[in-house]
Amino acid sequence: MSKTTKTPFRSRRSCMLVLFLLAVPAQVPAAERPQADRIVIVKSARTMTLFSGGRVLKTYKIALGSVPIGPKRIEGDHKTPEGSYIINSRNPQSQFHLALHISYPSVADRERARKLGARPGGAIMIHGLPNGYDDARYRQTDWTDGCIAVTNAEIEEIWKLAPVGTRVEIRP
Repeated sequence: MSKTTKTPFRSRRSCMLVLFLLAVPAQVPAAERPQADRIVIVKSARTMTLFSGGRVLKTYKIALGSVPIGPKRIEGDHKTPEGSYIINSRNPQSQFHLALHISYPSVADRERARKLGARPGGAIMIHGLPNGYDDARYRQTDWTDGCIAVTNAEIEEIWKLAPVGTRVEIRP
């Protein structure tokens, strides 16, 4: 067999291999997936954006506390806090579909509530929908007690991207 007859076969086989590799989605190991290092929540826009190294990973539409305007001041005011926090724990057994706890109240939040003669509250989380409920219509209204809510599919994505220690900035 001459070289000229082998070359087209090799080229075709190489092309087929390249096409196959392009068609098969790469399975990126979990350790190599980008992790969020910052979450920015803009209450007025009802958005939450995850960042990694200054690069946007994804933006989600959110629902807030049932009294969405203004920062959380005291327990039971149904407001979502404003300020700088971190994800400080994860709860896979929450009454909502997965929950990432935000480090509210800060020292300043506690002091402000103390001056008002009240408790600051707590248990502020980024979470999915209540267990047993999976309806994307939740976005039509703000319904939480001060948390940030997304769909169940979205919290599963966020759960994988946002480890404990991720910075959270909540803006008006």
